[in-house]
This record gives sequence, structure tokens and C-alpha cells, in this order.
Amino acid sequence: MATNHSGVQGGGDVYNSSPPHFIPPGDGCVWADASSLIDAACKDLQEGELVHGENFSLFAAMSALEIMDPKMDSGIENGYCTVEEAIEAGAAPVPLSFDRTVDLQRTIDVMDHLFSCEATWHKGSILAQTVFSCIYLLRLERTSPHPILNAYCRIMHATCNEVIKSISNARTHEEEDLFVMAYGLPLKDEDNERLHAFLHSVEETISRKLRACKAQPSSKKKQVEDVEPLQTNPELEEGYCRALLCRLRFRKYFDLTLRHIRNWQGKGQSMAHKYILTCLAELENMRKNEMFLKSQPHISCKDSPETSTTASGCKAIGFDATLNAKSLSPAPPRAAKIVGWHDALAYFEKLLHDFDILCSFSFDPILESILQFVVQFQKSKPDLVARAYLQLLLIQSGKLYGREFFHEVIARVLLLPDVAKDKAFHQNEFVVQLGQLLIVLLKILCTNSAWQRRKLGKTLQDWSVVSIQLELAYNREFGEAQNSSADEGLHAKVSKRLFLWAQEQTYWIASRFLQLGFELDLYSPWEYCMVYWYMSVVFVQLLEKIQLRSIANIDTTRQKGKKKRDNHAKDHSRDAIFSPSCLLLQCHVYLCEGLAMVLAALRNEGSAFKMPNTFNSEHERFIQHFELLLRAHLPEQISFSSFHESILHARVSDVVRCDYFKEIQRITTSLKGSFAEAPEKLLEIRQIEQVAERNRIALNVINQLGASDPSLRVSFELTHHPYFAVVVVKRS
Repeated sequence: MATNHSGVQGGGDVYNSSPPHFIPPGDGCVWADASSLIDAACKDLQEGELVHGENFSLFAAMSALEIMDPKMDSGIENGYCTVEEAIEAGAAPVPLSFDRTVDLQRTIDVMDHLFSCEATWHKGSILAQTVFSCIYLLRLERTSPHPILNAYCRIMHATCNEVIKSISNARTHEEEDLFVMAYGLPLKDEDNERLHAFLHSVEETISRKLRACKAQPSSKKKQVEDVEPLQTNPELEEGYCRALLCRLRFRKYFDLTLRHIRNWQGKGQSMAHKYILTCLAELENMRKNEMFLKSQPHISCKDSPETSTTASGCKAIGFDATLNAKSLSPAPPRAAKIVGWHDALAYFEKLLHDFDILCSFSFDPILESILQFVVQFQKSKPDLVARAYLQLLLIQSGKLYGREFFHEVIARVLLLPDVAKDKAFHQNEFVVQLGQLLIVLLKILCTNSAWQRRKLGKTLQDWSVVSIQLELAYNREFGEAQNSSADEGLHAKVSKRLFLWAQEQTYWIASRFLQLGFELDLYSPWEYCMVYWYMSVVFVQLLEKIQLRSIANIDTTRQKGKKKRDNHAKDHSRDAIFSPSCLLLQCHVYLCEGLAMVLAALRNEGSAFKMPNTFNSEHERFIQHFELLLRAHLPEQISFSSFHESILHARVSDVVRCDYFKEIQRITTSLKGSFAEAPEKLLEIRQIEQVAERNRIALNVINQLGASDPSLRVSFELTHHPYFAVVVVKRS
């Protein structure tokens, strides 16, 4: 026996210690029989003890494998060795029973378990150990004599293919690409039209049987449709027909939804919406049919409702997760816990609702609206499949919606749509770089929160470098001319707007990076002071860049000559500075400044919220949280020293006098009318109002009692807004 890390752990199975008949010689290898040592160790070791060589370390233990542990040893003989062996042993019979009623019941159980396996796969498990743990799927041709099972397995097969293609194209898969790895599974394409025609014929056959059993023949007249029933018990016929129909129809329309939601040309969007509503209706029919299936006698015992993967509660036959274990990558097999049937229902309902949100998207060509839509969509915590289809909706063949090149998108952002036709513009080095950065940004925003934050931090440096280069190039070419000339040329106008927009976008990414830290619970309450302080600095810079760009857009369109024109331009500049979006961002600035100063005052006047230095100092935590921003120089000349100096003299009385929170309430009152047509903005305003009102009251209470009062208990809770905390004051 030769291993990389010599270790034998107590509590495991005892091996057959007889040496192999022949051990092939290796170059420079000296083989020794360790059977007696292993036998002695197995007899003497207690649970948790380990015999190891001198070169063994805890670091080496990280890559060690425990043999004969089914969670780690993929070569362990557990269950059937091959699919053929499982079939010969009767693990997946066709028909599922010679009793037609039992056969129907077992068929429905197979459908339900595959439904649960699919939800488990979507949540990040391996296809080979979830959906393709079904022996009927692994040997699809065996189901041909059973039309219902064959139709369901074939459409499931097609749906898996469609999902894998979409996830692969979007490249949003997680778990080290395991989601799209097929491990040599039989995933060949089938003609979609022929498949749906066959599925439709099976569905029509069951529908005729349902109509026949519902018909009420008068006296001895022959029924309108002379159709053989599905099974032998007339009282159960209608229930089984309905159970089969809703499952087959869900599979058909879910497959159609996936295919149409990728194709937005023509009627693709409206058809996808129609199919989504049908799928939701069929899921509700499946839920209604549950009691009928539970009330039937079963051969096998029932599982608990929480863990059962079928509506009936019976264990489905024809599944073995260990069959594909040896075909997986050379790593320990993952134990895939299949989600319950009720959880699978909830998952698909959530997925379909997320798809419906995508169908409601208006294909707004304005970049700001697109970014707001993606951020708003991510608030509903969509799973991997929904996020992948969101990306496919936004970016197709390197174009926005598959229609517009990104230099056209940038030209629209600059309010210069005609410049997009200029060959020199879309071939400009900076425009090409910004177009590529925009594509990367949209893809990043479609990933999960953890990946999104990490990748946003990395792309910040690229945006920062490009924006600095743009500003330097503008100052170098037009720095003197811009002061002496009343009118800017087109090239100067484009260059100025381009670098101002790049700076604004850079600070928007920085703000998103900081906000995601709250979603991921990366900040401790005693770190809120530095976080809100840094957020306030970033928001101030973002607000400044938005206002500068708005003024530049107005100034460059101003004509010389008439005084009325100049006054009109000044009015527009004032409107740009105090636009509703700028005022809402100003509320964010006040909230961050107010919360940072409240926390700083509590630290300075009392013992609350002082940073514990058990493992690292406050300076080290500052670097850990904001290192990626500091590398990108966002903002310039920001350091831990500037943070420390700004909060050093904070007092509760000073915060009360500044009255950040009352100023917020004044602004939000004037904003409600401006966002009357934007429900998500109104919700944001209401949340900000609630946070400001509660914090103003809490601050007054702290000021009256004194921050040094030992009976005062102050905490910060994210109960009314995902990023801005509410101050909670209690007395012990």
C-alpha cells in the first residue's frame, strides 16, 4: 500500500490485510508489506486517533483522503457497479408494476423525484448525482414501451440540455463549474419539434381518458369516447389523469419558457410570459392533487412531509446516486441531499416569478435604467438559472440586447447619439476599452452577491485607470484651449463628457461594492463607523461627478450671444444640480454622515462601539475592508489617518446640532411627487424616512441621558433599510 500521506485513523473499517499477489515494480520504489502495522493500528486505535509518519502535518491533512468513507472515497464498492447491473437486479423495471394502478402511482413518484432532483441541481449540486441518478434517464431507450414515462424523461432530458447551454453561454455558473459538467452523461440533442409533437400526443391521449371518465352516459347508451382507462379502478381514474396531465404540461411549458425567454425577437417576450403563467397554474394543480396521491394505498412506506421528494410520500424507484460516482472528477464524491417536493415547488414558483420580471423588462436603451433594473432584480435574491438568463437578455453576441454595439450605448450616455456614426469615435482606444468594461460590468452584476463584490473590487482598478487616462488626455489636448475658447469643438466635447462619465461610473461601482458588504454581513457593528464614513466620502464624490457631468452636458449645448439664453442655461444647471436623483443621493450622504458621527460620538463619550483589538487593530481592519478601493485611489488622498482625524472630536451635542436626519426628512417630503411613477424609488424614500425619523428620536434620547450613562444600551439594526442602520436605545 502506498499513499501520499501516511495516516490511519481509528474508528474505520478493518481491511483485508492479505497482500496482493503481484505488485508491479516502479522506478526507484521500494515496496514493503504494511499489513501487520495496519492490523495492529486498527485493533488499538480509538475513535479520532491517528497514526501518521514524521512528515505528516495538519496542512497535509487538508488534502488527505479517508479511505472507506463514502463521502470521500469514490472507489468504495457501494451499491451497483454499473447501470446494467442495476437493471438486471430489477432496480428500474419497465413497466414499473404489472398492476396498472401501482404502475401509474410509481410513474408519478418518478416524475416527482426527478422534479426535486432538478431543483437540487439548479441550487448547485452535480447533474450526475441528481437528475441523472435516474436509471430511466441513463437508459432512455428502455422506456419506449411506457409512453408516459418515455415522454416525461425525454422532455426532462431536453430541458437539462437547454439549461446547460444557457448557463455555459452566460458563464455565471458557480461551484467551480460543476453545474455544467456532464461527466460523459447521455445528453444528446433531440429534434425539439418532434419531441413536443410526441409529448402533445401523449397529453391528448390522457386528456381523452379524462373526458371519458368524466362523461355521464345516460341509461345504457354507449359513451361518446370509447377509450380504455389508464388503470383498472374507475374511482381513481380522474385523479390519476389530472396528476399526470399537470406534470406533463408543466414540463412542456417550462421547456418552451426556457427556449422563448432567450429569444426576445418578435413575439418571444409575450410568448414566454404566456408560458410562465401556464407553468404557475400547473404547479398549483400539482399542489391541489397532492391529497389525492397521499390518500392512495402504497407498497412502500411514506417519508415525512418535510423530506419527502414525492407528492405521495413514497420513495421513488429507479434511482441510485452512486452509479455515476466513479465517472466524476478525481475528487471526493459530494453527498447531494435532494430537496423536498414542497421545497422544489417553491423553488420553481420563485424561478418562474423571476422569469416573469425579465419578461416585463422594457428594453430601455438608457444605461442608467439598465443598471437600476439589474440591481433591483438582484434584491429578490434570484438563483443561478434566473441570473444566467438575465445576462443572456442583456448581452448577446457582444451587443446590448443583441442589437446595439456598446459604442452606441456610450454615445447615448454622452447625449451625443450622432457621434456613434463617426468611425473615429467607435474605433477610439478609450471608447473600445470602456465598451469592454461595460460588458464586463453587466456580466458581473448578474453574478451572486459574493462573486459580484469580489469582481467589482477588481474591475474598479480598470475603471479608475481608464478615467485617469481620459482626464490626462483631455487636459493635455484641451487644457489651455478650454479656458480661452467660448465654444468647444466636437472632439473636446466628447472627450470632456467621456472622462466625466467614466469617473461617475467608477464611483457608482465603488458605492455598489460597499453596499454589498451589508448584504453579505461582512461588517461588524463596531466597524459601522468606518464603513459609513467611507460610504459618505464615496457618495459625496459620486454626487459631485453626476453634477459636473450634468452641467457639462448643459454648458456644451449653450449658444453664444443672447443673455436670455445664458439665463436659461443657468436655470438648467440649477435643475441638474438639484435633480430628484441628486437629492436622493444627498439623502444617502446625510444618512452615512449622520450614522458615522453618531457612532464616533458614542465611542468618544462612552465605551460603546470601541473596536476590539483581540486579533487585529482598527487600522488593519480598515485596510482589509477598503484595500481594493485604496488601490484604485477612490477617493484620492484617503487613508486611515484621515478617517481617524475626522471622528476624533465628534460629540453627541454636535451631531444633534447638525441635524442630519431632520434635513433628510425635509428632502424626502419634496421627492415623493418626483418619483410618483417609480414604485421602487418610493419604497426607497419611505425606508429612508423611517430610518431618519427613528434615528433622530434616538439621538435626542441619547443627548438627554448622556452617552456616558452606564444604564444606556445602544445597538444598530438593519430593520428598515438593507444598508442604513436604525439606532435602538434601551435602558438596563
